[in-house]
Amino acid sequence: MIGRAFTFVGGNTGLWRVTRQDVVSGPALPACSALDVQPGLLPELPAGADWLLRGVQSNERYVTRTEKTALVAKQPALGRAEATCAALIPIRKSQAWWDLMQDERRAIVEERSKHIALGLDYLPAVARRLHHSRDLGEPFDFVTWFEYAPAHAAHFEELVLRLRETEEWRYVEAELDLRFERAPS
Repeated sequence: MIGRAFTFVGGNTGLWRVTRQDVVSGPALPACSALDVQPGLLPELPAGADWLLRGVQSNERYVTRTEKTALVAKQPALGRAEATCAALIPIRKSQAWWDLMQDERRAIVEERSKHIALGLDYLPAVARRLHHSRDLGEPFDFVTWFEYAPAHAAHFEELVLRLRETEEWRYVEAELDLRFERAPS
């Protein structure tokens, strides 16, 4: 798990300054002014922090080999110098989602919602890393971290809007949309 686990800490310190903190559905997190992304799973809220979200990169659960190959070929690395904008989007899906079998969820994610295909449309402009949190007992099932250059902000907004229009999003019962700019060095 080392290197695959991350903790997102909202507070008053961190590399990322908060520019927006929206509730799409469900409960809000306390307002904060900065975000720190820490490797590993912090066991408790650090001093001066308002909240934390933990997640682990896991195996790809809904992609085929062909889709994974296409994603890897186009997916840029996080931490690019020009990617000074970021978004953290934690979501929790309904029990109805988790009651579906894996193949039924796959059919919704890709065959009908085209989640992977939509994401490919926005690569390499937008880099992302998906974190699974449900099995950790966290308040959200997934925490997704995105990074992009200011020139690609409109592309990112379009991606988010398109995903929210899909059948898959009918199963989302809680979603936050937090936006950031990298703090000057």
